[in-house]
Amino acid sequence: MAQKSRADIRRGVHSRIRKKVRGTAERPRLAVYRSLNHIYAQVIDDVNGKTLATASTAEKAFEGTGGNIAAASAVSKAIAERAIAAGVSSVVYDRGGYVYHGRVKALIDATREGGLNKGEATANGANEDNSNE
Repeated sequence: MAQKSRADIRRGVHSRIRKKVRGTAERPRLAVYRSLNHIYAQVIDDVNGKTLATASTAEKAFEGTGGNIAAASAVSKAIAERAIAAGVSSVVYDRGGYVYHGRVKALIDATREGGLNKGEATANGANEDNSNE
């Protein structure tokens, strides 16, 4: 039996995640896709089938390389601003089958700092509002 490639495994994980994660008008889905050279983020309302906001390192306005953590943080600030401008303050995170580490973690954490999902528990388990340590 042939071994599965890393891309095949990610597609399987992504399909399992998409069965459970749905975006609504009140709380749309923030989908993350990363390639070797770029990272992309979209805020999607799955019920109405509409994309509310997008940001990526492939945009003309973006300067620099797109395959690092600094670029992911820049994209997350842009997607947070655009989502808030579209009237979205809370999202469901869809990491797209990628491990919550590196660029994906940096993007998701920076969106919280940018104003999305205020008061939600962070990755270390502490609430942002109650972290006095």
